[in-house]
Amino acid sequence: MGCHPRTVLFPDKLHISRSLRRSLRPSLFSVTLDRCFREVMQHCAGPRPQYPDGGTWITAEMLESYQRLHEQGYAHSVETWQDGQLVGGLYGVALGGAFFAESMFTRVPDASKVGLVSLVRQLQAWGFRLMDCQQSSPHVMRFGAEEIPRRDFLDHLATALTLPEQRGHWQFDIP
Repeated sequence: MGCHPRTVLFPDKLHISRSLRRSLRPSLFSVTLDRCFREVMQHCAGPRPQYPDGGTWITAEMLESYQRLHEQGYAHSVETWQDGQLVGGLYGVALGGAFFAESMFTRVPDASKVGLVSLVRQLQAWGFRLMDCQQSSPHVMRFGAEEIPRRDFLDHLATALTLPEQRGHWQFDIP
């Protein structure tokens, strides 16, 4: 792949498995945007059992910086709810027609996946060109993400950044 590949999900290439389609039924989860940004980030910053030190890269200083970006309308959260409880989510930054996914968490199976699919569908409706997933993982590859060379990423990003901003408090405007 060359030096410094980047993993991106092009919204028009979103893949949803048959098993996940069942979880997308509104009776299982509800999904909101920008309702509790700080709480989503705090969950993402929580202990990660899959890492030997259990740590996270999200520091208190980063949380405050992203909170400011959220207040300015650049950083956004996706919240997945079940029976009134926050059970999954993700956050990232939007610039032009690009969304930079930073981190996600889940408390019950498929919760973060449902949030991700809901977000990507909305991004597609708004004309976003890409979601930057940064690094490859089996999780994002299942959704149709691609690992592309750095040069291609920069070309796609340059195009995406020319598109209008979707600043402010986000809400779903698709069913």
